Amino acid sequence: MPEEPDIELRFRGGRLVSALPIALFIAWAIFQSGILGIGDTTGLVAGMLTGLIVGMLFVRGDWKDYADVIFAGMTRRVAATAVVAWLWAGMFAETIQVGGFVDGLVWAATILNVGPGLFPAVTFLLAALLATGIGTGYGTAIAFTSLVFPAGLLLGANPVLLFGAILSGAVFGDNLAPVSDTTIVSAVTQDADIGGVVASRVKYAVVAAALAIVAYLVAGFGIPGVWSGMPHASVTGQVDASVSPWGLVHLLDIAIVMVLAIRGRHIIEAISWGLFAAALFNLALGAAGVVDVSAASMLLFSAPQNGLTQAVEALPLVGALVETVPAGQVGVGGSIYSGAAGFFPLIVLTLLLVAGAEIMRAGGGFDAIQEILIDRVATTVRRAETTMVLGTALVNATVTINTAAEIAIAPYVATLGKRFNINGYRRANILDANTSALGYIFPWGGGLLAGLGAMQGLVGGEATPWFTQQMVVNPATVWPYVFHGWFLVGVFLFAAWTGYGREYVSDRVSEEVSRV
Repeated sequence: MPEEPDIELRFRGGRLVSALPIALFIAWAIFQSGILGIGDTTGLVAGMLTGLIVGMLFVRGDWKDYADVIFAGMTRRVAATAVVAWLWAGMFAETIQVGGFVDGLVWAATILNVGPGLFPAVTFLLAALLATGIGTGYGTAIAFTSLVFPAGLLLGANPVLLFGAILSGAVFGDNLAPVSDTTIVSAVTQDADIGGVVASRVKYAVVAAALAIVAYLVAGFGIPGVWSGMPHASVTGQVDASVSPWGLVHLLDIAIVMVLAIRGRHIIEAISWGLFAAALFNLALGAAGVVDVSAASMLLFSAPQNGLTQAVEALPLVGALVETVPAGQVGVGGSIYSGAAGFFPLIVLTLLLVAGAEIMRAGGGFDAIQEILIDRVATTVRRAETTMVLGTALVNATVTINTAAEIAIAPYVATLGKRFNINGYRRANILDANTSALGYIFPWGGGLLAGLGAMQGLVGGEATPWFTQQMVVNPATVWPYVFHGWFLVGVFLFAAWTGYGREYVSDRVSEEVSRV
């Protein structure tokens, strides 16, 4: 079946009006999260829906075309890939969590004397390692927020700084991992090979990471007044003396995922094998009596009391997953269920955001911005690279799913870079760094929202009954402390202005991209 042709939209007021749905959503997010302090993902869904409805009022011609573009955006592969990865990562992280992994981390940190001041810096390094291995910053944000964040709170680490460290680690891996979708897209769209792109961007990533480590050490040990007026969920003292190291066996699950991802297996396959291993370890730990976990901790059917349900409950194996309860308490539970269900609002929001980006593309908003930058601003190599950095930053500030933002701005980077004979490696690095960084910084960013969704899932959870709604970090307070993200943008602004690392086409020849 032939592909449907792209639909072009015309807006009253010109092409830039096509950005109205996303602009209204950003204003809504700032008002809801920044001013009112409400970290509700479903509320952001309502904001994006409102933006899409208002945008329709400015369309010239048939509104059906506008609706078709919304559907086209929501069915983009980039949105589906993010959704599936979140579901798998959520189930994996929750299953490890009920297996005592948080207790294991608290035990290890206590034994190694990793106090609250050092914990954010260590968290950044570990998150960066995981994200580089598995190639998904969003998955890392979910896993570390579910697993490491509560352990840090139990040790007394500042929650805002700790969440920022997790997001910084996700930025590092998203930018540098050879298997990351942003790495692949940046290489493909700039006609560069993935291996050469990764090798050429190490010098930028390492400089930004070194600065971030110093920043987390300084902030972690406390600059006077730096946390004034910020929420601090103090749960120090709730560390149970009986916590054991047995939950650390789940490090093997994480290692399985990392090894398979590095070897080129699809991220869904890699996480699935990790999930199988986590379930088996949980059953073994529960049978040994060293961790309070069972099959019902991972999947439980709470069914109404009747003869059929009681008969199923008496069966071997299957009966362990069923319990009879009063009619008002029926439902499904366990880590498999809650790990997936916790991301449903974020999934809907992601689909709507990609739809808003598609409207901006179909309406010519991206083209208008690119033309202004190319014709009026980028008149020298230095200015061209600076506008590449700022242009990718601007697009990522509006299109909050970083891969979608990268796809949207990639043609501009390629066109401008080729005009000044800038090498594909350099173009790919500028493109990827900013779209990787800023998607984890702003309160409406996809990476931050992924971590926030995992954090909200901790409230009253089976493995974290002490975690309350008051401990959920307001996303509007985190943006200054995603240090690696900010330093990465700063490194590329410095590189654009000074020429650090700049390469022209004649400096190095890129091979044909073999991996898409």
